[in-house]
Amino acid sequence: MAGLRGEPAGRRVRVRDVGPTADEGLLRALYSEHGGPLLGYVLRLTGGDRTQAEDVVQETLLRAWRHPEALAGRPVRPWLFTVARNLVVDAHRAKRARPPETGIDEHVMMTADGSDDIDRALESWTVAEALAGLSPSHRAVLVETYYKGRSVAEASKTLGIPPGTVKSRTFYALRALKLALEERGLAP
Repeated sequence: MAGLRGEPAGRRVRVRDVGPTADEGLLRALYSEHGGPLLGYVLRLTGGDRTQAEDVVQETLLRAWRHPEALAGRPVRPWLFTVARNLVVDAHRAKRARPPETGIDEHVMMTADGSDDIDRALESWTVAEALAGLSPSHRAVLVETYYKGRSVAEASKTLGIPPGTVKSRTFYALRALKLALEERGLAP
């Protein structure tokens, strides 16, 4: 492909060669010479988001096309890379500044008729029934370790039993709870 104004394809395009007029040839020449490296650079800045990177490259080249006077008498590539970096930073700041978009998601659609809330309440009730069916020592260990989130050592101190007993009771309590839930139709 011939360069601008019939120059050989191997010649580097400089804005001073083209003059101050913004024409389509300048845009094509800038893209053919700088588009690939610019896209690679922006891909790294955007974490591999190709769509965003392509948008940034397009906007960068568009700004160069609209304002060729900004490029006159200076190296083009550093200017393009600086503009691209600034666009990525501005987009990142804009994302952080604006609240996340909210749309109707599946969770909202599921709870619109209340069936999901009812199911959750029924499951909680079933688990509570299954826990009530456990021995008091098994129930106490599960309440301390799972519901209150205590470590084995903390549960041991609270319940006044050795840590090894907490571990073994937790094991057997979970097995008994699993069986009780299976009997009630809940598979854990």
